[in-house]
Amino acid sequence: MNPISLISLALAMSTDAFAAAIGKGSSLHKPRFIQALRAGLIFGVIEAITPMIGWAIGHAATRWVQDWDHWIAFTLLVALGLHMIYNGLKVDDDEVEKPSQHSFMLLAVTAFATSIDALAVGVGLAFVDVNILLASAAIGLATMTMVTIGMMLGRVLGTVVGKRAERVGGVVLILVGATILYEHLSA
Repeated sequence: MNPISLISLALAMSTDAFAAAIGKGSSLHKPRFIQALRAGLIFGVIEAITPMIGWAIGHAATRWVQDWDHWIAFTLLVALGLHMIYNGLKVDDDEVEKPSQHSFMLLAVTAFATSIDALAVGVGLAFVDVNILLASAAIGLATMTMVTIGMMLGRVLGTVVGKRAERVGGVVLILVGATILYEHLSA
């Protein structure tokens, strides 16, 4: 795989995580850079691991992964998005303050939901002459960078639009899930 293809692959794999990170950043109370970097690391590590898992699965599960990855990602992202919308609607701004940090589990589930497609890509990479460790590292690094930037961008959006940002973030997650589903069903 040439360097330009590798960079393109890494950026493509990180775009849905970037959108999710904007939503996550907007639902926090003024996240600091260290919190954004923490989220970036969680997303980046998971996004780097999933193509290696897919690569290891190879031929054995190609049909199952390709047939169901979009449904799994869609279901997880819609569930997380609805949860964010519910949280954004259930209380007024002055009743409860925004959390200062998301739990590891919430970030990991969101990261996994946005990396299901990377699992399928890993399966495809098993049939191509590619250094899977290099490809996975590039995907993980791009995702870490994009999520960190997305969280900080979400901070700005959260300050501007307040509590509505959590609802918007939930809608963004649902749209990301719907887009993944649409792209796979129309292909």
